[in-house]
Amino acid sequence: MPVSENHWQEVYARKDETAVSWFQELPSPSLELIEAHAPPGARIADIGGGASRLADYLLDRGFRVTVLDIAESALAKARARLGERASKITWIAADITRWQPSETFDLWHDRAVFHFLTTPEDRQSYRRAMAAAVGRGGHAVIGTFALDGPAQCSGLPVCRYDSQTLGAEFAPDFFPVGDWSVDHHTPGGGVQRFQFGVFRRV
Repeated sequence: MPVSENHWQEVYARKDETAVSWFQELPSPSLELIEAHAPPGARIADIGGGASRLADYLLDRGFRVTVLDIAESALAKARARLGERASKITWIAADITRWQPSETFDLWHDRAVFHFLTTPEDRQSYRRAMAAAVGRGGHAVIGTFALDGPAQCSGLPVCRYDSQTLGAEFAPDFFPVGDWSVDHHTPGGGVQRFQFGVFRRV
């Protein structure tokens, strides 16, 4: 397995899903941004969704959900939590930089995967998958650490962004339609500054 896959498999095998720094009982602002930019019943791809509770809320609202994560151990925790409802979700264990989508989605959501891609090659592979997966007129909701956010997460380095640099990463295939600076309060009592952007596929 790639080093990053080993890393995330071990994180979720070792820690409870509610103990990781990125845990959110209510996945805000992701949920609000998805509802604002996806029509009822839309197809949503949650990239790096892992054991997140976002999938639960999206099901409640009638969306068709695909969750992709590099760590099968994280997806297993989400399936166990959802029980019978897990069968309504498409689960994909894959490295996003190597994944080739076989369908298109109305909205692509990523809270904190893209900022782990520290090489131009990995970011290009990500953009290629995203452009292939989102139909024209569809949207992407991307959350990364802000310029004044953490320089690393879970022991790994990250790239930090503001609205201009994040928008530049996805041009010209995606046009920015909104951006927000968000404080995430971790289970341990810390605060992490995030940069969120919403983009439309052109």
